[in-house]
Amino acid sequence: MRGTLFPPDVPAYSTRGERFDDLVLDAVEHLDLRWSDQLAGVEFAVEDVPPVGVSDDVVPLALYQPGTGRGRSATPRRIVVYRRPLEARAVDTEDLAELVLDAIIHEVADMLGVDPAVIDPEGHGWGEEE
Repeated sequence: MRGTLFPPDVPAYSTRGERFDDLVLDAVEHLDLRWSDQLAGVEFAVEDVPPVGVSDDVVPLALYQPGTGRGRSATPRRIVVYRRPLEARAVDTEDLAELVLDAIIHEVADMLGVDPAVIDPEGHGWGEEE
């Protein structure tokens, strides 16, 4: 007999990509409590890997893309989170959730032109654990 290992309503049924998407949604919800006005109209997206050229030395974890154009040809502001580079740096699921939140905090800070500590004064962000 062949069938699914887990029923569809069990958390283990979701794919790695779906679980990562959930981490991104959790991070956005965390920031949306305080920054809902500034995040209105911002698109959040997940891509597996960033478009990296041969000469690039640093692999980005996330990227802020400003909105362009007006009217029908307009594209909204967008923050893209790259799944594979973040997963490669994470020790476990909890660490991955922190890395996702950190990456989004830094991109929102870049978008708003403020320090990441202003975005999330709870202490998330890179560099605090040294």
